[in-house]
Amino acid sequence: MTTPAQNNEQPTTATTIDLLQSAAAQHGSRPFIVDGTKTLSFADTLARVQELGAALADDGFKPGSRAAIWAPNSWQWIVAALAIHWAGGTLVTLNTRYKGAEAAAILRASGANTLFVVDTFLGINYPAQLEGQDCGGVERVIELCAAEASDSEANRDQTLASYLARGARCLESGHGTGAPASIDADTPSDILFTSGTTGRAKGVLTCHGQNLRAFSSFAHILGLESSDRYLIINPFFHSFGYKAGWLAALIAGATVYPLAVFDVPAVLETIKREQITVMPGPPTLFQSILAQPDLNTADLVSLTKATTGAATIPTQLIVAMRDTLGISTVLTAYGLSESCGLVSICRADDSAETIAQTSGRAIPDVELAIMAADGRLLGPGESGEIVVRGYNVMQGYLDNPDATAETIDAEGWLHTGDIGCLDEAGNLRITDRLKDMYISGGFNCYPAEIEQQMLDHPAITQVAVVGAPDERMGEVGAAFVVLKPGAQLDATELHRWCREHLANYKVPRHFSFVNALPLNASGKVLKTELRQRLDADLS
Repeated sequence: MTTPAQNNEQPTTATTIDLLQSAAAQHGSRPFIVDGTKTLSFADTLARVQELGAALADDGFKPGSRAAIWAPNSWQWIVAALAIHWAGGTLVTLNTRYKGAEAAAILRASGANTLFVVDTFLGINYPAQLEGQDCGGVERVIELCAAEASDSEANRDQTLASYLARGARCLESGHGTGAPASIDADTPSDILFTSGTTGRAKGVLTCHGQNLRAFSSFAHILGLESSDRYLIINPFFHSFGYKAGWLAALIAGATVYPLAVFDVPAVLETIKREQITVMPGPPTLFQSILAQPDLNTADLVSLTKATTGAATIPTQLIVAMRDTLGISTVLTAYGLSESCGLVSICRADDSAETIAQTSGRAIPDVELAIMAADGRLLGPGESGEIVVRGYNVMQGYLDNPDATAETIDAEGWLHTGDIGCLDEAGNLRITDRLKDMYISGGFNCYPAEIEQQMLDHPAITQVAVVGAPDERMGEVGAAFVVLKPGAQLDATELHRWCREHLANYKVPRHFSFVNALPLNASGKVLKTELRQRLDADLS
């Protein structure tokens, strides 16, 4: 069974630069980026991108070159990304949680010759982390100063402020025309590296046209409008913050509010002060907000749209987001870097159960199917590997044709490595990651399925399950549990409850009560870290 759909919302521009120019012409002085005390209109953003693009070209950056950004969410990040495209280059994103050696490895693998890097973030000097590291072919390092640039910073070499000043001089003198480099829909726009949890990180290459097409659909389905004020908490180095974030907002003409650090009180204050209307994020974000003891829902009255996504979302969370937080449009979605970051999404009129328990239907003009191990496409309700085919499938892994061939088969199906099934309406239910499945006494155990059921316990707010070695069973479940504020529960009680509500082979044998689950910068649970904790506890 496959679920293709027809697109009723095609992009009108071929590249991000076409998009930026169109948005500047249409929206002009309206604010596009509000970052603390710094506000850039659509026209201002275009001007800064022209200046930085001209400076890069003047400095020898040529079309086809690659430039990386290693920085938290900020106005500078967006301007740098668009200027890379303006100069005809390809954007490479770096995770802000990388250490110096990890960032250097990505720089080498990507072939980047330029690096935009924050000077300091959370007390860490990022450029200093690269001292003594082999950064491959990096020729220029441009610092994105955390604070508003001063005159002294503008006069220093190798800062964003100095490059903007250089670009302005080029444009004034006629040395730079301000015209973007020749790029089209098929020009590579970005390389996002996979997390590397199953081995060496791989660079996912996608193009301008496919990204704009996918996130034009996203913006249309979510109902993004030019009047929206969009708080972006998800990091820009990830497709959720970059493509479903500021790129989707640029498509819609909405205003973005980048947030560098997730802090619940700061989020709530920003929503109230700026009258935020849109805020995507992982389930943990909304669970944290709902758990605030002094939450005043009247402060959130402006918030009307949200998207989230994960294999495990309790239905009650969706209900609470609608009823308690007053968010009228709550959608869940599914995607991966190899699909431009988007495969499927719910619709606004779906039930709470559909939104919580599925990731919606395929975006228009994309095929979504479930495949058996022997390559057969399966019918409704049958579980197998989730596969995707369509315009959103990556161009391939950078310099890795073998890995590309292993992931995209001869029929064009992208093999996601996720397990799931489709219902009669084509809604996707994700069961788990292939790599997270463990076998207990001969039975396949999918942690996300167990987590979903455990979240029905009234005392539990979050749970993560991993496989633990067991002499008799091969593996058994180990659950890391976060309780709701004030809730009381011990391992004996929880084990008894699980035996009453779960098939015997699914019942975890080990329980750990923790204050919080370890999360990556995208809000996903770090199960590798949980396995390490488990190994230490059991040794």
